[in-house]
Amino acid sequence: MEWSNYTLFFFSSSLFLILAMLSLLSKNKRTLNATHLFSVLGISILITFVSILWITLGRPPFKTLGETRLWYALFLSVIGYITYLKWHYRWFLAYCFGMTLLFLLLNYLKPEMQNKTLMPALQSIWFVPHVIVYIIAYAFLAGAAIVAIKGLFYIYFKDTNDNIIQLADNLVYLGYAFITMGLIFGALWAKEAWGNYWTWDPKETWAFVTWLGYLVYIHYRYSHPSNVIGPLWILAFSFIILLICWFGINYLPSAQNSVHVYSGQ
Repeated sequence: MEWSNYTLFFFSSSLFLILAMLSLLSKNKRTLNATHLFSVLGISILITFVSILWITLGRPPFKTLGETRLWYALFLSVIGYITYLKWHYRWFLAYCFGMTLLFLLLNYLKPEMQNKTLMPALQSIWFVPHVIVYIIAYAFLAGAAIVAIKGLFYIYFKDTNDNIIQLADNLVYLGYAFITMGLIFGALWAKEAWGNYWTWDPKETWAFVTWLGYLVYIHYRYSHPSNVIGPLWILAFSFIILLICWFGINYLPSAQNSVHVYSGQ
């Protein structure tokens, strides 16, 4: 099974995720219970596709941007569901599933089929953990970003913060832990592949700036625990930096020879 079989998995997973989102609109307890069933089914289908794709390709499916989008969709849906189980935020689960559907749709429209083997530098034992922890971090921090946007909306237009900063803190702490591990694994990978822990590659530089952005948020929250507006703006700005690091760097001329640029080469 390869990307050519993606259509079946895409439509079946999307159907269950949409049903889960629709069930969130109900106040009926039985209907809400169906949310769990639909969520688990939708996520399980994604896990099945990723697992079989990995086995079929004979390599970790991290080579192209399309493959990383697939992982991002999977982790975002898992994080959304776990958060829902923990704090029962319906809107957050709906957001995570909505973003999952968006990334799945992008892959349906542009699957980026690449069945080639990985280049030698990407065959390091550090490659898989480096990419996985980064995508998990991005999923957590994307959730934190929507929390920040919702919080700012409530503050400026509804004159309340809805105690949302606590959810933002939890997501940032988890995301920051994973993004830190990503930097460490990346340095170990670079040392093994190129002989240096750090080369100030454009991707490395933006990854470090992203890490600093969320470090600023954590320190600001610690030193100004009663302030809400400032941290939310820092969080929103930090996510913009993260997006530049993930997507924007691909379009910089200086990054075209970087191993971090996703392509089918």
